Order: sequence, then C-alpha cells, then structure tokens
Amino acid sequence: MHNDDLPHEVILAIQQALDAHVGNFDGDPFDAPSFDAPFSPVPVLNDLFPNEESLAHLDFVNTRLTETQQQLQKEVDALQDELRRSQDPEKMQLIQEMISDLLGQMSRIREKATESEAVVRNITRDIQVLDTAKKNLILSMTTLKRLQMLVNALTQLEDLVKEKKYGEVAETLAAVKQISATFKSYTGIPRISQVWKRIQEIQGDLRSLIDADFDAFILQDTSKAVKPPQIADACLAADVLGPDFRAHLIDRYVALELKEYRRIFRSTDEAGQLDNLSRRFAWFRRMLQTHEIEQGRVFPVEWKVGWCLLAKFVDITRDDLTMLLAKAGSSLTVKGLLENLQITIEFENSMVKKWATSFQVMLAATTGAHAIPPKQISAAFEPHMSIFVDAQDKVLADMLAPHRKSKGRPPPPRPSLDVSNGAEEETESLVLPSSTDLFYFYAQSLEQCAKLSTGQALLDLCTLHKKWLRIYAEDVLISSLKRSSSQPQSRRSVDTRYDVRELKHACKLINTADYCLSTASELEDKMREKINEEFKERVNFQAEREMFVSVISAAIVIQLRELETACDTAFATMARTTWTATNQVSGQSAYAGDLVSAAEQVIETVKPLVEQKKYLRNLFDKACSLILAKFTNAIVKSRPLKEIGAEQLLIDLQQVKSYLARMPGEALTTSSYTRGLTKSTTRLEALLKVIVTPVDPAEGFILNYTLLIGDASFSNFQKILDLKGTPKAQQNALLDDFLTITSTKTDLDSTSFLSSVDMDPPGPGQLGGSLVSPGGSRISLPSAINGEGVFATMISPTSTSTLVGGTGPSNSSQGGSGADPPNRGGERREVFSDLRRFVSFGLRKDSTASS
Repeated sequence: MHNDDLPHEVILAIQQALDAHVGNFDGDPFDAPSFDAPFSPVPVLNDLFPNEESLAHLDFVNTRLTETQQQLQKEVDALQDELRRSQDPEKMQLIQEMISDLLGQMSRIREKATESEAVVRNITRDIQVLDTAKKNLILSMTTLKRLQMLVNALTQLEDLVKEKKYGEVAETLAAVKQISATFKSYTGIPRISQVWKRIQEIQGDLRSLIDADFDAFILQDTSKAVKPPQIADACLAADVLGPDFRAHLIDRYVALELKEYRRIFRSTDEAGQLDNLSRRFAWFRRMLQTHEIEQGRVFPVEWKVGWCLLAKFVDITRDDLTMLLAKAGSSLTVKGLLENLQITIEFENSMVKKWATSFQVMLAATTGAHAIPPKQISAAFEPHMSIFVDAQDKVLADMLAPHRKSKGRPPPPRPSLDVSNGAEEETESLVLPSSTDLFYFYAQSLEQCAKLSTGQALLDLCTLHKKWLRIYAEDVLISSLKRSSSQPQSRRSVDTRYDVRELKHACKLINTADYCLSTASELEDKMREKINEEFKERVNFQAEREMFVSVISAAIVIQLRELETACDTAFATMARTTWTATNQVSGQSAYAGDLVSAAEQVIETVKPLVEQKKYLRNLFDKACSLILAKFTNAIVKSRPLKEIGAEQLLIDLQQVKSYLARMPGEALTTSSYTRGLTKSTTRLEALLKVIVTPVDPAEGFILNYTLLIGDASFSNFQKILDLKGTPKAQQNALLDDFLTITSTKTDLDSTSFLSSVDMDPPGPGQLGGSLVSPGGSRISLPSAINGEGVFATMISPTSTSTLVGGTGPSNSSQGGSGADPPNRGGERREVFSDLRRFVSFGLRKDSTASS
C-alpha cells in the first residue's frame, strides 16, 4: 500500500512515533535513526567488544540481542493489527457519507443567502430612486441658476460692448466664457443653443469694434478720436477673445507700420539698392523708437510687439537682399559684400543688445510652436561668401608665391626659403618667417570670417586653410629639401665633407614643421569652437599634421645623410686597412679618432638648433644605428681579419661605443637608447671575439662559437671562417666538425644575428633598409624624399631588425632567415636547414671516406 492510500490519522501516528523514537534515543545504536546514511555494524561491535577480554561476554550479548529482536517483532505485530483495524471499509464509507452531508448543508446556506440579498434589494429600491431624484433635482437647480447667471451676464455684456467699455468687457466676457463652457454638452436644447449663438454674435461684434478702433488709433484718424487707455483696455479684451484675434491685431499693426518701409525701399528704386542698406536699418531704428514712445505703450508687454516688428522687418529685408545679391552676380565685390555684411551684423547685434535676447530666439518667439523660425538677415549673404573665401585664396597665393618651388630655374645659393646675409645669420629665427606669417594670416581671416558667418562659409575657409597647409608643406618645406639634395657634391668642403648650411637648414625645417604641427592643432580647436554645431565633425586637420610629420622625417634624413658623408672617409680608411699585415695591437686606430671627431662635429652642430628634444632623441637613435651598421659593413669589407686584426677592431669598437654612449648628453640619454646601444655593440663584440679565437684546436673554436653566437647555422659559421680568412681546405674540416658537434646540441637555435650580416655590403650611401634605431623611434617618420640611397627607405625600428639594434626578423642578401629572438621552447631544430648544406656535407663525407 502506498503512503497516499493511508488515512491521515495513521500518518500522524507514525510521525509521532518516529519523533518520540528520536527524542527517546538514549545511546542505543539499534534505536538511533539512520535515514540519511546506511547502518554500519562496525562501531556497534567496537562498543560491545572494546578489547579481547570483552569477548568473554559473547553469550550475554547474544542473549540480549535475541531478547531485543523478539521485543521488536512484538511491536511490529501490534502495529500491523492496529493498521488493519484502521483500514476497515465500513469506517471509510461512513466518513464519505459525512462529507456528502456537509456539502449539502453548504449548498442550502448559499441559496438562503441569495434569497436574503433579493429581499434587501427590494426593500431599498425606493430609497435608491429617491437618491437619484435628489441628485437630478440638485443638478437641475444648479444648471438653471447658472443659466440665469449666463443670461444676466450676457445682457450686461451687450450693454458694455455698445458703450465700448473694454476694460469691463474683458472681465464680463471672461465670466461669460467660463459659465458657457458648462453648457457645451447641452447645445442640443433650443434655449441653450440660442444663448450659445448669441454669445458668438456678441464676440463677433466686439472683434469688429476693436478692429475699427485699432485702425483709427494707428492711422491717427481725427474723425474717430481714440484714446490710448481705451486701446489698452481693448488689448485686454482681445486677450479674452483668444490668441488668434490677438495675432490678427498684431499682424495688422505691423503691416500698417511697415507699409511706408515697403514703399520707400522697393528693390527697383535707388533707396532699395545695396549701397543704401544702412538707410534701411536707420529707418527701422527710428520707427521702433516712435513705436516705443507712442503706440507701443498701449500693448501689453507679453504681446512682444517690438519683436514682431523686428521679425517682419527681417523677413522683408532678407528677401530684398537675396534678390539684390543674386542680381549683382559677378559684379559683386569683396569689399561691398563685407561692408554690407558687417553693417547687417552690427544691426543684428544692436537688436540683441537692446532686448538682451538672442536674435534667433526673438525671431522664433513670433512664429507658431511647430513653424520653422525665419532666418536672420545675414543669412542672405551666406550663398555669396565664396567671394570672400576666393579672395583669401588669392591673398595666400600671393603671400607664398616667393617661397614656393621654382620650376625650370637653378637652385638657390642656399638651401633655405628665406635667404639671409651672413651678418644676419646669427640673429635669424629658429623657424622660417613664412610659417609665422601664414598662421598670423590664418588667425586674422578666421576671426574676420567668424564675425561674419559661422556656417558654410567658415567651413569653406577651413577647407582653404587645409589646402594651403598642404601646399606649404609640399611646395615650400619638402620642396626645399629636394632642391638642396639635388645640388652637386662639389658644394661640400674638402675638410669637413659635410655642408654646415644644409644641416642648419634641416634644423630650421624641423622647428618650422613642429611649429606648424602644433599650431595646426590649435587652429583646428579654434575652428571647432567657432563653427556651427552641424559642421564641427567636418573640421579635421589630421592629414595636414601628418604631412608636417613627414617634413620632420625628411629633415632628419638630411641630417643623417650629412652625418654619413662626414663619416665616409673614416669608414673608407677602415675598409682599406690590411689587417693580415698587423702584427700587434697598437692602441686605438687613427680612423677611429677621425670617425668620432667627424660624428661629433655634425651632432654638436645640430644639438643647439633643434628646439624639441624628442626630435634630437630620434636623430640620436638613428645616428647610432647608422654608425654601427657602417662599422659592421666596414669589418666585412676589410676581411680577412685574422686574430690580431680582430683584437685591434675590438679596441676601436670600444672607442666608438664610448662616444656613442655620451653622444646624446646626460639630459637626452634614455634607457632605451642605452639598451639598444649595449645590445648592438655586444653583438659586434661577440663577432670579433669569435674571430680572435684560434681555430686550433677545432673543438675549442667551435664550442666558443656556440657560446658567443648561440646558433647551429652552417652559413653563419661559414661567414665567421670567411671573416677570419681561413683557407678553403681547412674550412671543409672545420665545417664537418661543426656539423658533428652541433648535431648533438639540441638547445642551439637555427639562426642568430649573424643571419642578417651581408657579406657583400652596399657602397657608401646605399646601406638601404637595414638602418634602424637602437632605442626605437619615438615618432613616425615616413620617407619624404626619393633617391637618397641609405635614407630613402629608412624604416621603423619596431618592424625590422638587423645586426645593429633590432629585435625583429630581417633579411639580408646572404639569404639568412632573420635574427629571430632565441626560441628554446621545444621547437625542433633541423641540422640540415637547406638542401645545399646537406649536399655539401655528403660530398665531403664521401671524399673523406675514399681518401
């Protein structure tokens, strides 16, 4: 039997028995409930037999357990008997019959309650009818009383209207309209409809009377003398009649006041021409003054009749100006346009000052809530402001004409935009005067245009400014670099081999471009501040700023080219040195001193002339890369080196490193520059130390290579042998040993910095894309000059790496796979990285075996 079939009394009894059993648990493990976990006999046995001596009581325990089992069986039998008695079918049938009787009694009670409610409703029906009658009677009496009040007020209103007592009419009419609003739902009743119609007729008569009195007052009709107080009261009555009638009166007054203006300043007459624009505004000021002294006083302040006069005047004048400007066409001059626009703006500002309210707000207040507010008078000039912008274009063209590049003419004697005499050289500015003149003109034209228009005209001026910034960057700044770079090499001094004037010119270009870069940002902010909201997002000088960054890049390229030229003699001497003839180390070489002296002259010339130190840091980074790259190429060209030659080069490298470390100066030396320099020179030192190591014994030489260089590259090891000048016969044996030894060293990389070393380096001025910064460039400097050899393809240090200072992959003419960072993370190293290496190794093994 399921638990759902048991009677409720049985379930309660079982629950009580269980609760009592749990409550009476006195420590007997057989009595303890075990609903959550299965019973475990181990703890019970441990309690009954805690030691070996307790086993003597085994019979006693067994007897006790038997007694307990019998007692439990008796309890179970008794409970089963009680359960059978409780589930007697006769008892269950009795319970069901009792439930049926109870439901029948509830139904009878519900029927009696319904009958009682009907009786009560019949008793109170008459009372409800009386309550409804009372409400209707009260409403009828109130309505009749209001009707009587309305009829009396209407009679009084008729008398007041006939007497033109507008002050009292306003009060009475307001009361009539308020009372009549309660009868709007009763207009179907003839009497009410008649009263309602009479109200409308009286309002119509009142409108006619007020109209006639207003015309007589405005036109100063002597036959119908109307006093100002009467018109002031009529305005109060007009307010009660509604906003439509009030607007009608205002429009009528405005039309009559401006009737003379339309007659005098017709666009076909002389007075209505553009030359007489100031007369229009003077006439309106006089008319407005007369209005405020005389007629204007009768109007309530909230009517804002003065604003309505202004709005209508603006509408008429703007339409006339639009037609006159379109008629003028090409004959319209910049001077005439700006003068008339200035006069118009001064008039609009005077109105703003007079009422201390925005001009557009005053115009919008005279129109409907959903109507489009009229435009200002100055808006008529907006389509013709291109004349002003074109004039600014011509002025800028004339201003920059002397500085733009001259095609077909020989280059100027000095690579500068502003030629100065030698006596003025020390006092000349650090930036080109043409740049300051340009931005001064920009500021003036911006202020002038912003006073005249902050809409499309200002956006057109912004576009013009951007155009001439691009022209200035291309045709003035970059063009001067191209002209100077195309001059013949004979211009250089025999002693210094670099052009001091060109260095100074490059410094001036850097300062000028930086000035233009920062001032262009300020110009953009100023333009955004003044221009209308809908045009703000279209003001952007980002492309022009990037062009000035390109100019800075090109100027730094020129400085590096001069540095390369100054150092070429020392590097040529180094490359021509026969290191195999050197028997002993003799201290620092002469070419190293010349190299340091030449680089120092160029750097010290540039330092005081560049204002922004970030560009000096960029120059130092790239100069360091240039010198170390050319030093590496000179080492390759001067091979074979032998051990003594490599030792001498190590000493010379320390002298160059010492200068490069102090080249920026204490204030400009950065941690990134120092790290890059240390990394580059450490690689060069490792290269020379391997060359210094004797090839005998071969195993020691190869182990030293793996320690210093850290790769198992066949081609890189062969580069070291070529630099040492090892004979070909000895090279084969060393290469075989190298392959044998490195094949067991799985921790070596397949490439290293030697992979990027070019064993056939380019000549002077053709170092190419391997030039990078040891410390990383701080600004992006895209190339701006073509055909400059080493500097024409100068790239960012973050994207390419070489022997000097890089960290990323780089390709060389030797086919190296790039100086990737060491990867010891379990990547499989191939002993034979290419087919040529494998074939060479096999041929040497075969020849060795046959011999």
